[in-house]
Amino acid sequence: MSLVRGSIVLLSALGVAAVVPADEGHRHPAGEKLGKVDFQVSCSPGAQRTFTRGVALLHSFGYEEAERTFREAAAADPSCAMAWWGVAMSLFHPVWAAGNPAAAPGPAELARGREAVEKAGAARARTEREQDYVAAVAAYYQDSERLDHAARSLAFEKAMEQVARRHPADQEAQVFYALALLGNSPPSDKTFARQKQAAVILNRVLPQAPDHPGVAHYLIHSFDYPPLASLALPAARAYSKIAPSAPHALHMPSHIFTRLGLWDESIQSNLASAACAREHMARTHPGATSFDELHALDYLAYAYLQEGQDAKAHAVAQRVAAVDKLDVEQFAAAYALAAVPARDALERRQWGEAAALGVRPASFPWASFPYAEAITHFARAIGGARGGDVATARAALAHLQAIHDALVQGKDAYWAQQVEIQRLSAAAWIAHAEGRPEEAERLMRSAAEMEDATDKSPVTPGAVLPAREMLGDLRLELGRPGEAREAYEACLAVAPGRFRSVYGAARAAELAGERDRARERYAELQSLAAHADGGRPELASSQAYLARRD
Repeated sequence: MSLVRGSIVLLSALGVAAVVPADEGHRHPAGEKLGKVDFQVSCSPGAQRTFTRGVALLHSFGYEEAERTFREAAAADPSCAMAWWGVAMSLFHPVWAAGNPAAAPGPAELARGREAVEKAGAARARTEREQDYVAAVAAYYQDSERLDHAARSLAFEKAMEQVARRHPADQEAQVFYALALLGNSPPSDKTFARQKQAAVILNRVLPQAPDHPGVAHYLIHSFDYPPLASLALPAARAYSKIAPSAPHALHMPSHIFTRLGLWDESIQSNLASAACAREHMARTHPGATSFDELHALDYLAYAYLQEGQDAKAHAVAQRVAAVDKLDVEQFAAAYALAAVPARDALERRQWGEAAALGVRPASFPWASFPYAEAITHFARAIGGARGGDVATARAALAHLQAIHDALVQGKDAYWAQQVEIQRLSAAAWIAHAEGRPEEAERLMRSAAEMEDATDKSPVTPGAVLPAREMLGDLRLELGRPGEAREAYEACLAVAPGRFRSVYGAARAAELAGERDRARERYAELQSLAAHADGGRPELASSQAYLARRD
């Protein structure tokens, strides 16, 4: 099935999707709705009901609750091998670790996963189909002391491919095989081969399971790339209605809204997700902040900033700054803790605020997430270089170099490259501040080309400051508006609706004498910032230009 035809199937099937709870027989919050899952196993009726809820949670990345639920199923029926399969799957996190070794299960999770696989084997699955599922997840944990996550994830993908082939009528086999493909999608593959293969599989399942949480969720992941994002819009608008009790289901649509510059929808999506995550924390981890909430807040702050709603974005940054206790100290939390305050300062061109940022909270294990810590040093470097404090910029640049070298040594190629983009960008602004324009241009162009060669991680709505956008800024300051406009337009091709790039394109067109193009982009900025606070000087400039009669 082609992607175009697949998108038509997607639109029609999701258009009639109903909101169906995973199971009404299990003890869970009143009115809980996690979507419709039909995964029959040879366990007792009570264990089956609990198992079904666990699978629904699994498909919306509610991993902690899913593990707890599968353990309840095992307690209800000690002979239920698939309950232990569920525990092992809850500790795997395939998509989280795609191209991101830092997000792979750590030693404690791997130990629990291996134990679950052993218990599944001891329980002796009663059917060949269940044995195949257990063998597939066992392939991931096998030799985990010796093989890295990428090798074991590929073994799981190959095993799930066989499960899907042996059981073609089993919807869950197809869905989990699609998930396995997404878990092995390299960020550098601009053909999106595995993602497209997963989408074809999911589109085959969709007409028979329009309210399945995993189908909608994984279709969004399949198309979460600039050239493909519009294909996922029906899934994005359906997923939150399919599983409104899952914080991630409320947030995940904003990945597509962000790709398409649909800021109002992204804001509503992440407000709902953050509220749902807080309610869940009140029940399960009183006094703690959920990493799900922090992840939503990063996307929320980003969307507010693109609309010029700076007061609301700053309130989000203050909320993040107040966090001192988390449910899980993991990569999405680390990224948001660093990114939100950096965005708040840099997007508003508050260079002094950016230069003064610190790595906070001090109690967080930043050493485990160096690529997240790098965001703070990047913000300090840019703020220092652009605000006239080159000494601060150089100190931050040294931190970026050290983090990059450590990531290279640790063989984390993706994040090493992302930090190198930051280092090159910061070095470019330092060179500019010190009067070396040719070197500044060369460094920033290298950063932009490197950023173009890969894709953003799903953990972030976008680069804290895109390198190609900064190339436009630099060229404007060097008096080359025509080349600057080209850089801004290239940035907008992959990140539509970015406030700073829209303004930059308009200003560059104005300075280059392209009056019609300038008016078009300035008008776009005014529309984009219809709900803005009004404090950005860019808005006053655009209003003045549009009011001119010449």
